[in-house]
Amino acid sequence: MDWRTTTIGARHLYIHIPFCHRRCAYCDFNTYANMEDRMAAYVNALCNELRALPRMPTAPAVPAGSHPLMRGDLPPTIFLGGGTPSMLPIDQMAQVLEAAATVVPFAGAEITVECNPGTVLGRDYLRDLRSLGVNRISMGVQSLSDPMLRMLGRIHSAADARASYEDARRVGFDSVNLDFIFGLPGQTADDWQATLAEAVTWDVDHFAIYSLILEESTPLYAQVMGGRWSVPDDDITGQMYEHTMEFLAAQGYHQYEISNWARGTAGVGGLPRHAGLHNVAYWLNADYHAAGAGAHGHVAGQRYVDILGIDDYIAKAGVLNSPIRETTALTAADTLAETMMMGLRLNDGISFAHIVDRCGVDVRQVHAAAIATAQAQGLLEVSDVGLRLTPHGRMFGNQVFGLFV
Repeated sequence: MDWRTTTIGARHLYIHIPFCHRRCAYCDFNTYANMEDRMAAYVNALCNELRALPRMPTAPAVPAGSHPLMRGDLPPTIFLGGGTPSMLPIDQMAQVLEAAATVVPFAGAEITVECNPGTVLGRDYLRDLRSLGVNRISMGVQSLSDPMLRMLGRIHSAADARASYEDARRVGFDSVNLDFIFGLPGQTADDWQATLAEAVTWDVDHFAIYSLILEESTPLYAQVMGGRWSVPDDDITGQMYEHTMEFLAAQGYHQYEISNWARGTAGVGGLPRHAGLHNVAYWLNADYHAAGAGAHGHVAGQRYVDILGIDDYIAKAGVLNSPIRETTALTAADTLAETMMMGLRLNDGISFAHIVDRCGVDVRQVHAAAIATAQAQGLLEVSDVGLRLTPHGRMFGNQVFGLFV
């Protein structure tokens, strides 16, 4: 029996689609190439898991004094990530979304699907996604340099990315995110500035922009360690990030989180209208359910992860069987550390009231030394309301987060 069936539901749901045409050279996510023959069985198993999850509560189970976004201003969210969700045929996508709606009803919800420009099957597929209730698309562009895309193992070109983006716009998607990576092997500061300058001409309303992380298990890590490629040093990547903040601000984008920029007038909770609300739920350390091979969830004081392998997942995700591989009970210290690490990613920071409501402690007492250290280093601002990273501190977020662990 799956213990989640006896818990209260959550307002947020992550669904993992692990299929890819080809694993990218930098990717260490739970993804599998050349397994399209398992898609139908996987979707059936995934729908079994989704239908066994408890339904979203009608009101958020949080104290009235907590963060405004946690009191119910933040809409429910569903996020289909991967892998490459856009590899699913539209009939299978419909099955998944129908099952997801039994967990988080679609009314008023943000429903996001990740799409790879190399797998989006034109306007008809995107139009069908809209008809199924999807209202936000997130595209993994990563670079506008074809040589760099090939080096990363991506299956699309810069022209494919622009065409897929324009198709999404033409069929009526109002919110489209584009992912980019900087600090790529061989990339110069001028290269990155040219990429940003080109991308803003597309009239994009949301960017998620990340510095490359070389994971030891990936081919790109081996290639860099073996001398085939060289990556920019920390000073260059720091310059790239500083330029990103300055340039996008000048172009009318609001940075609301370390790696996320959006346009639009203030919307939910004062966030820009095109902000990605599912990720905001993560940064507020809100509860969320998760389903699919290797999916991570966090609900009712428990963190859990589903079985990784596709075949093992299919075998276990029956109505009466649980696909959960591991469950961890979170201690009070765990919850405080996670709340601090996630909340400080937001540009507006984290309020003392929210920390008390989420963790039951006054962080100014528990972590007085850590706060003083980060403040003295110019990485943290402290007000009567709460804490937030300084613009300089955003470049050293992990250093600050480590003080609260």
